[in-house]
Amino acid sequence: MSSALAVETTILHRRSIKPAQMNGNKIQDDLVDHLLEMANWAPTHGLTEPWFYLVFSGEKVQEFCFQHAQLYKNSTPSEKYTEAAYEKILHNGDKASHILAAIMKRGDNQKIPEQEEMASVAASIQNILLTATAHGIASFWSTSGMTYQQAMKDFLQLRPQDKLMGFIFLGYSDLPFTDGKRMKSHAEKSKWA
Repeated sequence: MSSALAVETTILHRRSIKPAQMNGNKIQDDLVDHLLEMANWAPTHGLTEPWFYLVFSGEKVQEFCFQHAQLYKNSTPSEKYTEAAYEKILHNGDKASHILAAIMKRGDNQKIPEQEEMASVAASIQNILLTATAHGIASFWSTSGMTYQQAMKDFLQLRPQDKLMGFIFLGYSDLPFTDGKRMKSHAEKSKWA
């Protein structure tokens, strides 16, 4: 297979596989480190490289899920709190090998718009997801739970100008990587000028 075809096949087969669909098998830390190396090659305006990943592995996965669930319980108004959401957050990592907190660390160059820094981090996350797929690793980019709440930002000790972009769950799954679907063709979402 040509390298171009290999890249295209990986893009076509990348799918979100939820943490509950993972099988609990562990990924070697050096392979996760390789995913982070590939993340480091995302496009970045002004070479700010605003991505930062906090990696939870081993027993730290369960510890983080417990702390995330406690943040949800302690920070959510009673009228919005549900025990089902608490349990989901608590057990989200039961079958995951690693969890990565994806963070946009704002650079000092204020000429670069925040939106561009966030776009760079999103591209970095996509590099992780595609490299994971190429290595047969299941992945899920989650923005649920306390992702956008100040309590999580405080827990992760982020600066006011930083943004949590979500959590990437990594693991193995017995589900096959299958072709996906799109609701509209690319032709319906593009126009040649």
